[in-house]
Amino acid sequence: MARNPRTQPYQHETETRTNNPSVGLSVDGDIAEMPQTTYYYNPHLQPSLRSADTDPVPSHVKSLLSKAQQEPLTTEETQQLADALHAQPWLEWANKREGGDFFTVDPVPLFIHERLSAQAILETAKRNDIQRDLFADPQQKYRDAVRFYEHEVPWSNRLILGDSLQVMDSLANREGLAGQVQMIYVDPPYGINFRSNFQPDVFRTKIGDGDKDLTREMEQVKAYRDTWKLGIHSYLSYLRNRFVLARELLLDSGSIFVQISDDNAHRVRCLLDEVFGPENFVAEIVFRTRTTSKSKYLTVVNDFILWYAKDREQLKFRRLFVEKEMGARFSKAELPTGEIISTSRTDDFPEGTKFFTHDDLRGGASPNQPFTFRNKKYNPTSRGGWRCTLDGLSRLEKAERLIPQRSNIGYKYYFSDFPYSESDNLWNELLYEQDKSYVVQTNATVIQRCMLMSTDPGDLILDPTCGSGTTAYVAEQWGRRWITIDTSRIAITIARNRLLSATYDYYKLKDKSVGIAGGLLLETSQHIKLSDIANNVALDPIFAKHDPILAEKLMMLNGELRHVTPEIRQKLQQKLAAKKSREITDTERRRWNLPETAWEEWEVPFDTDQAWPEALQAALIAYREAWRVKMDEVNTCITESTIQEDLVDRPIIDKNLLRVSGPFTIESVQPPAQSLDTEAIPVTLDREPANAAAYLEQMYSLLKTSGIDFENEKKNFSRLNRIEGDIFHVEGQFEDDDREVGIVFGPQHGPVTALQVEDCLREARRIYNVLLFAGFHFEAEAQAIIQDEHRHLQTHLTQIAPDVVMRDLLRQTDSDRLFTVIGAPRTEVKRAEDGQFRVRMEGIDAYNPVDNTIEPTEASQVAAWFLDADYDGRTFCPTQSFFPNRNAWQNIARSLREVIDEENLAAFSGTESLPFTVGKHNRIAVKVIDRRGNELMCIHKLGDRDG
Repeated sequence: MARNPRTQPYQHETETRTNNPSVGLSVDGDIAEMPQTTYYYNPHLQPSLRSADTDPVPSHVKSLLSKAQQEPLTTEETQQLADALHAQPWLEWANKREGGDFFTVDPVPLFIHERLSAQAILETAKRNDIQRDLFADPQQKYRDAVRFYEHEVPWSNRLILGDSLQVMDSLANREGLAGQVQMIYVDPPYGINFRSNFQPDVFRTKIGDGDKDLTREMEQVKAYRDTWKLGIHSYLSYLRNRFVLARELLLDSGSIFVQISDDNAHRVRCLLDEVFGPENFVAEIVFRTRTTSKSKYLTVVNDFILWYAKDREQLKFRRLFVEKEMGARFSKAELPTGEIISTSRTDDFPEGTKFFTHDDLRGGASPNQPFTFRNKKYNPTSRGGWRCTLDGLSRLEKAERLIPQRSNIGYKYYFSDFPYSESDNLWNELLYEQDKSYVVQTNATVIQRCMLMSTDPGDLILDPTCGSGTTAYVAEQWGRRWITIDTSRIAITIARNRLLSATYDYYKLKDKSVGIAGGLLLETSQHIKLSDIANNVALDPIFAKHDPILAEKLMMLNGELRHVTPEIRQKLQQKLAAKKSREITDTERRRWNLPETAWEEWEVPFDTDQAWPEALQAALIAYREAWRVKMDEVNTCITESTIQEDLVDRPIIDKNLLRVSGPFTIESVQPPAQSLDTEAIPVTLDREPANAAAYLEQMYSLLKTSGIDFENEKKNFSRLNRIEGDIFHVEGQFEDDDREVGIVFGPQHGPVTALQVEDCLREARRIYNVLLFAGFHFEAEAQAIIQDEHRHLQTHLTQIAPDVVMRDLLRQTDSDRLFTVIGAPRTEVKRAEDGQFRVRMEGIDAYNPVDNTIEPTEASQVAAWFLDADYDGRTFCPTQSFFPNRNAWQNIARSLREVIDEENLAAFSGTESLPFTVGKHNRIAVKVIDRRGNELMCIHKLGDRDG
């Protein structure tokens, strides 16, 4: 019967998060100032070529020694001093010692730009009304909404654009998430090649070696420089600092997994030893990523995952199991009659056959007295005793779990005792992501295994290296909460699109009253161990009940054996002799080679021969029936007494439900506005401005010589002056134009923000006729404000060519078109006769950072576009999501064809929206994402407009 599923995401109803500021309210509320956070680290890293004999004492240790002479130290200070005194040899790298024994981080606020809900989009496709709580929107009153970071709101997962160090510090200190994260997965760049680490285009995962293949995202360029400006030396500092923050964020039971190649695996493991301690190393996982590779020497086909615990003694660990292969080890088959044959004889086994191998019973810690089995004494090894007590051996014998070997006895281990084996650290199957949407993308199975081993449903997962969003995707699949971070808008775009259009099986909940936090219903498997039988006293009454019955049946069988005539014995021996040229089985030997007086219980035949007397045949059948009854009861008792292993990767699926991603937010770091901070410490490369003043001076000089490129003409300045202040940076006049022009530059490594725009507009109306906002990137909300109509003031978005700060990375640069005015998305709003509206997205004029031109881009060529049909001015909450000319919604459409009109879902691959009614805010917002991850946004006021 075909299923007719409904969609339902998991909700983390018992969890909360802090009230982060919405970007639309950023000018209305106050964010408390916080001092820089200082993190100390031990500059001694094992192993090394240096020792403490030649190392100067770290500054904070000197301070502690001085304090100890004046007053008692706290417990924490005493421990710090002890750690320093016990420092082992360390690894040196440039800037490690020069940087001191600490680093500082600014606790930046995180602003919410979007609230996204796949369920809300599907409800739109069903033509249902949209409830705001689908977005996990707290729907607060204004006075509560602007109390940033002061209270908790319902949980939503988080996709954050920004530098991972700043974001992690903000999470730990502004939001109180220190000690709250269960798992962190880090997939840092493997090598130092800038071109191989970053993707410049949403649709291109194969990156070449030309200038056109370089990313032009300033945050990415800065991240590369911060990471690699001193080669491997700055790479080690970059990772060390983030590992320190990771440790701050982890629960005591938490884990960190670091994915790395053999290029730097040895160095990264040393770093993790420094930060987490070698005693908290858990495992080095080797996983196969390719079948072959080009190499002059030995072919390398694997990468590594380094697993460390916050505290190994408190580590949360859920064992993974893999299906066991029968293989050559389980070479014996026990038929339902008790007959044992080799598996090489046949592939046709009757139902109820059990396959087994034998395990050694020797080498345990139990007493080493001899044990009599089948009238023969056996001794354990001289190195130790049996693996169980003598009473346990007796139970194993009566349960028919012992089997004689050449010189000793073995334990009969059935394949069905546990048809799984424990997962180890060698993942030899190919785990390579073939269908990549990002230049560096990990196979989901790799992250899934790490997550299932170290977390439970509802736990919080952090990935500071988002990429294509695989960690978030896997966390959604398994009901974990997640936060993921990246400096790339392209990565954020790919992850957003992937999560919005993802579908998952709905796993049944263990306890619906507490939701996903109560766990999932899982498949289980019996796991019968030797001790489950040897120590199982519940078997004793069964033996006491059945053994006398079997003894009586055996006595009757042996009584009939005495009536077998010599003629019958001779006939049976002839059958045996006729088989001598072929292999004689144990069954045949028992059937034809009858003893003179009696069978022992372990010698009783499994079947009869027609030549046997009928009374003997009947006696054997009676014995075997009684034996079968006993063994069935014994095996049932063993099964009921053994533990059931949870198969954490095999949840039970509800066929009537289909799951989509839960609500999540897109957030970003709010960069500081540029000001003439001449006291800033130069920390960047020689070719990069060393502080804000140098950056602004560079922008002023370039603007003075290159002018501004408008759509159809270049405008040069007749006058251009630098001005001092925190709001405006340059003012002047265009040639042949007497209007006063003000110019504001956005941050060097961040977007022009809505907050910066609002601050400028308040002052600009009194001073200027034209206001240019020049930046490397613009927040979507800032674009909407700039492109709105402003009385007595004309405003423009002006794109700064990224080349101006990338000259050290580019082979060629263009100095002619450095400042280009860009426009808004081309959208049209139509009103139908029934009063509903539709939006048509007609394309964008996208800025091409490679040649610094404006490219008209057709609607079908954008990466995605979104419609918020009732924009509240606080946060963008799209109710319709479009991926033109792509099959992002194909899986959902196929699964929900009985529930949702396929034509409605098909519209989400187009350029015209579904019809919608006017919302209470009387305005809509349209956001378009170009192929480089840039967001362009426009707002339409509806009211009574008729198109």
